Amino acid sequence: MSSIKCYKLFRKMKDGYAPLFINKRQRIQVGTWYPAENHPTKGFAQRFGWHATLEPTAPHIKDDIQNRVWCECEIRGDWEEFLRPHSQGGTWLICRGDLRIIREL
Repeated sequence: MSSIKCYKLFRKMKDGYAPLFINKRQRIQVGTWYPAENHPTKGFAQRFGWHATLEPTAPHIKDDIQNRVWCECEIRGDWEEFLRPHSQGGTWLICRGDLRIIREL
């Protein structure tokens, strides 16, 4: 199964890392693979899967908030590239397979 390195902005919690907006109660541990899921959330486009970027940048999201950190990740399985404006981080990857955190940057 092929994989690709990517980056994702998380909230750093005492008990792991948490997604910023969708399924915020989930906790993710370094090194563990997590399958993509669908969690419809009011105010957000419904896009099944893990959202990540090719570079650790997303100017449209504040990353200077106290507990937000970039993590180097890996995704495997089926993913799709979405070309977004540079102001939104450029190319987004939406993975319908699995994601794992490799390390915090």
